[in-house]
Amino acid sequence: METIMEAIGIELTEISKDRVVATMPVHGPTRQPYGLLHGGASVVLAETVASYGSMNLVKDEGKIAVGLEINANHIRSIRDGMVKAVATPLHTGKSTHVWDIKITDEKTGALICVSRCTVAIIDKK
Repeated sequence: METIMEAIGIELTEISKDRVVATMPVHGPTRQPYGLLHGGASVVLAETVASYGSMNLVKDEGKIAVGLEINANHIRSIRDGMVKAVATPLHTGKSTHVWDIKITDEKTGALICVSRCTVAIIDKK
């Protein structure tokens, strides 16, 4: 199945119970008309790492994880290169998980975006 991850180039590089890491190129499909990384692409990256983190935590419980709420603060712009998202869990309850996500310029380490994502944990149908 092709997903938005493949369409814009997101690659998961690490997944554990304590952290999820992914990269995404800043290129045509992830840029806005001024040539900068699109804020929506950053949000897609943030929700992806949070959702995969929750899926990893509940996969053996007959549950699935779906995005419930997300916010993002776009701190700095970037035109080219690769960004890296690191998600860490703030809360892992029975019905919701809350993740903190920091997106940085992979080359310089500069903070590009900070996000918080709440993921709903529901029964697999």
